[in-house]
Amino acid sequence: MLSTEVSYKTTDNPYLSGVHTPMTEELTLRDLPVTGAIPAALTGRYLRMGPNPIAPNPDKHHWFAGDGMIHGLRLEGGRALWYRNRWIRSDAVAKALDEPRTPGPRHLFDTVNTNVVRHAGKVLGVVEAGSTPVEIGDTLETLRYTDFDQTLKGGFTAHPHVDPLTGEMLGVCYDASKWRSLRYVVLGPGGRIRREVRIPVRHGPMIHDFAFTRRFAIILDLPVTFSLTAAVTGHHFPYRWNQAHTARVGLLPREGGAGDITWLPADPCFIFHAANAYDAADGTVVLDVIVHDKMFWRRTSGPDSERCAFERWILDPGAGTVERVVIDPTPQEFPRQDERRLGQAYRYAYTMGLADPFLGTRLFKHDLVEGGRLTHDFGPGRHPCEFVFVPAHTQAGEDEGWLIGFVIDAGARSTDLVILDARKFEAAPVASIHLPHIVPPGFHGSWIAGAD
Repeated sequence: MLSTEVSYKTTDNPYLSGVHTPMTEELTLRDLPVTGAIPAALTGRYLRMGPNPIAPNPDKHHWFAGDGMIHGLRLEGGRALWYRNRWIRSDAVAKALDEPRTPGPRHLFDTVNTNVVRHAGKVLGVVEAGSTPVEIGDTLETLRYTDFDQTLKGGFTAHPHVDPLTGEMLGVCYDASKWRSLRYVVLGPGGRIRREVRIPVRHGPMIHDFAFTRRFAIILDLPVTFSLTAAVTGHHFPYRWNQAHTARVGLLPREGGAGDITWLPADPCFIFHAANAYDAADGTVVLDVIVHDKMFWRRTSGPDSERCAFERWILDPGAGTVERVVIDPTPQEFPRQDERRLGQAYRYAYTMGLADPFLGTRLFKHDLVEGGRLTHDFGPGRHPCEFVFVPAHTQAGEDEGWLIGFVIDAGARSTDLVILDARKFEAAPVASIHLPHIVPPGFHGSWIAGAD
């Protein structure tokens, strides 16, 4: 058990208190107690990444800027073998823990705190705006920083997506120091970048996520941009709402160049996350997204929209238009789906009901073909985080499998890793694996199938 002495001065920063209070120890817990029965087919690790600052400045701290921490549980043979949490060993964390520097190439910074994914046989921790990824070991140790054999020419993205039809990992990357360009990158199945397209932009937009279809990569150039004022006043997250930045959506042909992009004007808004996208038979593109009216316009500690909704955008490259259709006006975030359907027509999306400040309330299952929404309520004072879908087997139907994610019990100061049957969405959990502490709400994660 590794711990560090941390003290927080009294603050009203919501991302340093309550359920967001950072952990101060690295734990290893074995043979965890379980209610229900873990499906025997679930052999692997559930991994989740989030910020966990060692020594924040409460007045300048932003939720998105804290030191990274990875949490994981190992499941096998119907048992929860272990839980671990480990800081990502950036230079600042290694120094605070009096450890050697983590090897590997850096770019603008080395705090990695947003997502954990697998590609080309490696588990990667990733973040946007300028850092190279980190490789994560079987027991969650930070192995090294990587630039994919010197093929990554800048920072990476927090939201890479693997095309299930090609095995390629795709991403839209931006660097905080380069306000006039983005990079669309294609990481081949062997783990090297085979293609990069530089895309001219203005003002240095923040692009957290993107989507793709068989024909296009979809670029969300929206009015949250780099703020020099925020940077020079010491705020660690220097992005703010910019009404002067024109909102647009770009359709980049998958093998095309920047000059081939069709740009479509959009209403001013902000999108953190896309659920999915696909090419329609009539030549339009269907894009399902969580849309916020504004973002980072009054609060300096975290997200601050007044309204958000789950929407379907119909992108028409011929007419040059974006048609917006509200799927569900209820505030929600962190959409996930069966990743075997990424870039293709699909039926089900799973989202987290949202309360301010960006705290989960319920879990939703949307039927995007027949219409309608199911709700799973975990009970009073219990806050779900993002849930991921795991197919029951390789030939499983689109909702034949399990949904897995953390649920925080604020009153009991504990956390469960909950497993739901996706086809019995409103039923009691199949299993709940109990942790005796709060795992602070984080961002994104993955199910990493297979033995260590």
